[in-house]
Amino acid sequence: MNSRNKGIIFIIISAFFFALMNMFVKLSGDLPTLQKVFFRNAVAAVFAFIVLVKNKAPLKPAKKGNLKFLILRTVCGLLGVICNFYALDRLILSDASILNKMSPFFAILFSFILIKEKPNLVQWVSVIGAFLGAVFVIKPSFSNAAFIPSIIGFMGGAFAGAAYTFVRKLGTLSENSSYIVFFFSFVSTVVMTPFFIIEFTPMSILQWIYLGLAGVSACLAQFAVTAAYKSSPPKEISVYDFSQIIFAGMLSLIVFAQIPDVYSLIGYFIIILMAVVNYIFQNYRKYRKNDN
Repeated sequence: MNSRNKGIIFIIISAFFFALMNMFVKLSGDLPTLQKVFFRNAVAAVFAFIVLVKNKAPLKPAKKGNLKFLILRTVCGLLGVICNFYALDRLILSDASILNKMSPFFAILFSFILIKEKPNLVQWVSVIGAFLGAVFVIKPSFSNAAFIPSIIGFMGGAFAGAAYTFVRKLGTLSENSSYIVFFFSFVSTVVMTPFFIIEFTPMSILQWIYLGLAGVSACLAQFAVTAAYKSSPPKEISVYDFSQIIFAGMLSLIVFAQIPDVYSLIGYFIIILMAVVNYIFQNYRKYRKNDN
């Protein structure tokens, strides 16, 4: 199996588990956002540590120069998670998920800015089109109660896109996938601990279970997405990340009985269409190049 196909499989697996993570976070109910973030990362850190120990991998970066990219990945990733969880608490599941899935377009943008992977014209058009689709989901209006959570959810997609770009960079520097997940989860947990203590709200047994399952799902999703972006550039596999919207839509309907409005559905269509157009064009270019 070539690296691109591996990337596709891993990105779909990650999309499924991220959809599950979002569902469990939403099911955990009325708890402080930062408390949810703490549990998501704490559980993931434990699992990532177990994997590292089992594989007898070193608890340090593969190269000294990798540390700065690990820190940048962690800062962007943590901000992305906080924004995403904030939006999940205040929007329907599918809306919060599609705004977070702006990350592949931001990954294309940040790959150009940060690691000099230059997008072509179609990729630029797809990024602009995706922003237009996001406008339909956000529905800009200060009279719209969901406006602020939607903007924050959109920002979460931007931070996640930057984080995935640094994952891609670390992949080119031969960093261990398990260590990338562990570093992010562990450092994020340490940063969140003071907020967790200050804001702690007592939880029911069911809430403990939901947040534990959210952490496990997040860990599995992180391993998968890290493997995906290490295997292949974001511009080649990011379209498959939108399978999360299918999973989220099904879970939103079945578990929460939530149905998005017409404007949101238009936004979903535009964003996914841009992803598909970008993917088809990349395949066409690759086919023409190989044919010649």
